[in-house]
Amino acid sequence: MTATLSNTTAPNTADYGGDEISALVLDPGYSVTRAGFAGEDVPKSVIPSFYGIVPSLNGPKHLYGENAVHTPLPNIEIGNPVSQNGVVEDWDTATQLWEYAITSRLTNTKPSNPLTNGLNDKTDDLKQEMDGVETQERPLDENPLLMSETGWNTGKGREKLIEIAMENWGSPAFWLARSGVLSAFSAGKASALVIDVGAASTSITPVHDGLMLKKGTLRCPLAGNYISDQLRLIFSTAQPSVPLTPHYLINSKTPVDAGAPAQASYRTFPIGTEPNPSFRALQEERILTEFKESVVAVWSPGRLGGHNQHGGTNLDSARTQNARPFEMPDGYNQFFGVERYRATESLFDVKMALSDASHHAPTPNQTLPQMIAQSLSQIDVDIRPHLLSNVVVVGGSSLIYGFNERLKQELEAMYPGPRVRIFSPGSVVERKFSSWIGGSILASLGTFHQMWISKKEYDEHGPGIVEKRCK
Repeated sequence: MTATLSNTTAPNTADYGGDEISALVLDPGYSVTRAGFAGEDVPKSVIPSFYGIVPSLNGPKHLYGENAVHTPLPNIEIGNPVSQNGVVEDWDTATQLWEYAITSRLTNTKPSNPLTNGLNDKTDDLKQEMDGVETQERPLDENPLLMSETGWNTGKGREKLIEIAMENWGSPAFWLARSGVLSAFSAGKASALVIDVGAASTSITPVHDGLMLKKGTLRCPLAGNYISDQLRLIFSTAQPSVPLTPHYLINSKTPVDAGAPAQASYRTFPIGTEPNPSFRALQEERILTEFKESVVAVWSPGRLGGHNQHGGTNLDSARTQNARPFEMPDGYNQFFGVERYRATESLFDVKMALSDASHHAPTPNQTLPQMIAQSLSQIDVDIRPHLLSNVVVVGGSSLIYGFNERLKQELEAMYPGPRVRIFSPGSVVERKFSSWIGGSILASLGTFHQMWISKKEYDEHGPGIVEKRCK
């Protein structure tokens, strides 16, 4: 691995100009987009996949990056080029977002136009010499690109990705890899059952000898955002209800006792300049993410709605567990007991799901145990025991306390014969960025150089070559 550089400034040419780290790895997701140089431990560029939309005289203007989506600019709206199922819906914006992730941290900035840099006279001769030069400068002229994709990406979507890399960015070589396979590689496994619990969806990907078994690849919407929706229902139905007021609306606050109403002064915006409701929804999600990281847990042993070995219910047992405190941005604070288990239980037991008019209850087939059972039923019976002994758990939402223990318990109950072994990185970074890390390992291997799709091959065969080569 190469030395780690600062993640806030672009590296000098001498730092990344060598062949050994010239390849870039781009791992786009619904919540976060990751980019960095192959062979390094972590991605240097990690930005939100959300973007800001603000009105201007020339029409809507798009803003990218962490600061852009969290600053309450007048009338700002939040968008995302990727749908909840991980498929790109707005290709133009997605291209700009991914290019920002690459150029903002990884590649040199474009030189300024000599006509406007104040160092040259604006003569016709100079203008003629500069015609077309600007269009020739593309962000990946010297960098091969390895890009990740979902296991259910369409053929047209795959062709569009290589078109962007070759034609928009000028990359000399390209490779497209399934994110589930890359996560298996990051765990050092050629064969594994990869369970990726992200923000918008949970996916099950069986990998055998480095290849994704497409028949067994499944996804469902029970993931991080679903847990957030369960928390919203818990907060709104509590007595009294739990306020969910984002940081940007708070001017000041006064400490209060647990359960007491918040004592805060709130920020107001001039009429007509308020941020769009989509902006508030994103800021509320930041609070819920912090709540999930510090309070929420998965119940174990047994199911929360079941009975324990002493004849009582697990719900009663959960009520006797130590409650955890949490303070909202406006100062409201409370101790949360059984609620912190209730929010995640329907990932495993659909009977415990909360629902209302806008949040529909999931179906039994969408629970994690049933998803795994469906996936394994679609693959060869001879390799099932091997996959069960190599279960790789990744994704930011899998970091919830007790998740792996409960998952192992459910799998051992369903498959009492085979030995169930779960491999899951202990590091938060490795768990969240597993597919990027797998891509970094793959693209830096000396034996991988012969796998690249070159620009010459692309020009000869067209974008359809990605379907033939990247299987």
